[in-house]
Amino acid sequence: MDADASSSLSPYALLLHALSLVPLSHYLFLSLLLLLVLFYNLLEIHFLHDLFTAFRGDPVNLIFHSSSPLCQSLAATCHVLRGRYLSTPWLSGPHLQTAFLTFFGRAPNVTYKRQLFRTVDGGTIALDWLYSDVLEDSAHVNDTSLKGCKTPIVIVIPGLTSDSTADYIKHFAFKMARQGRNVVVSNHRGLAGVSLTSDCFYNAGWTEDIRKIVEHIHSQYPEAPLYVVGTSIGANILVKYLGEDGVNTPIVGAAAICSPWDLLSHSVRDFDDHATRVLGKFETVDSYYRHSSSTSYVRNVSVPLLCISALDDPVCTREAIPLDECRANENVMLATTQHGGHLAFYEGINASSLWWVRAVDEFLGVLHSSPFVNRVKKVQESTVPAPSESLIDQGPYVNVVGDGMVAAAGTVAMNNVAEEAPNEPLAQLNEHDQDVSLETEKDDRVVGEILNENNLIPPSQQPVSVDEKIVPMRRQIDQLSRYTRISIWLLAWIAFSTTWPWLGFALTLFLKRRFKRFMPTMLLKR
Repeated sequence: MDADASSSLSPYALLLHALSLVPLSHYLFLSLLLLLVLFYNLLEIHFLHDLFTAFRGDPVNLIFHSSSPLCQSLAATCHVLRGRYLSTPWLSGPHLQTAFLTFFGRAPNVTYKRQLFRTVDGGTIALDWLYSDVLEDSAHVNDTSLKGCKTPIVIVIPGLTSDSTADYIKHFAFKMARQGRNVVVSNHRGLAGVSLTSDCFYNAGWTEDIRKIVEHIHSQYPEAPLYVVGTSIGANILVKYLGEDGVNTPIVGAAAICSPWDLLSHSVRDFDDHATRVLGKFETVDSYYRHSSSTSYVRNVSVPLLCISALDDPVCTREAIPLDECRANENVMLATTQHGGHLAFYEGINASSLWWVRAVDEFLGVLHSSPFVNRVKKVQESTVPAPSESLIDQGPYVNVVGDGMVAAAGTVAMNNVAEEAPNEPLAQLNEHDQDVSLETEKDDRVVGEILNENNLIPPSQQPVSVDEKIVPMRRQIDQLSRYTRISIWLLAWIAFSTTWPWLGFALTLFLKRRFKRFMPTMLLKR
């Protein structure tokens, strides 16, 4: 292009011509760099921060009552909580950590022994036990051998849609058993391969199940110290239960991991509106959130409680953490980390362990050897009422190996049949139990029909079948599971769609460069 032609062109045309002279490889490199920057910020990656701090990690922030002798003693003794947390370098982001835990996990292989319990309202709860001799031979451990045992028992409450097969549950259960504690995972109703046998489903504020399970286990093993650890929704249930019962609980220590705290900022509102609210018999989803949030119950917790939350948790956000409420209670210690994701907290170059598992293990060990546990026991002995034996019925043990779960098999009717025919196979007992249940259900329907024919039951109080309530709930659970699986791909699509304008611009420049020899002539004609 000569000088006269250049002087007659507009500045924009000259700029476009200059940009067309830049090699395509430069534009591709710039697009890749912008894409990496976008992904770095979108996925909240902190690798550069870790690199600039020489991979020392960030200190754990402890919040507790400044004049609490219990918290001061625990803070001085728990080295993990007083140290730093450094996430796995190639998982340096909350979304990466959470997705890796969901899709890969790297959990150890565990073998549970299952116990089925029937609640007074007909619900079935699966308790999966992992005993302290898990590394030796747990096949011969049974309920009778634990009578009078003083080995600590750790009850685990899983999160939303999780059960004993979840990878983070396996990590924790294996660690607890390896440290000489007996572990029992209290699966939610309708999960862990057990059918939903009542018209009541679990939710974030339903504390009755864990209350009855704690009472029953305490009655069976009164000499064993009881600890409870809740994760995610299970942590909210745990804190709410501790706040409701105060000193009237046989628990001597607890830990709440990644609790949502204030459910008004929860991210599954549609699911709660269509399923949880309906099954919980709440008028609105907001009333369910207000009733179920554990924040208002923190001040009433009367047992040592460790709460762990990551400030970059993409599910249970930092805004909901009740900092002031935890600081005001002398029994509560709150530990927050800058990173960790949701229930992940992977550490080490191989991502083979979870930091929160180490922290809870040390906390329970220090608490168990401290004099505060004896004080808690003395107070509880004078206040905790004797549990009712008829509230939960015990079913037989069955083995649960790896990820293989079994369907509900134990009820009161099944126990009666087993006493009459102890040599019959388990499958045949299930058939007997099913027959008994069907007969009972048939009798209930006949009674209901007679009452309805005589107009003795108002339309608003007429019974609703369990299936009519379960079907929409199961549909919402399946939908929530699909959302969880595609979340990481959704993030990738957002990144691609937001960077497409840059890629389109680079492609346009490439095409114009191919025909740049014709551009001066075309511009002069214009």
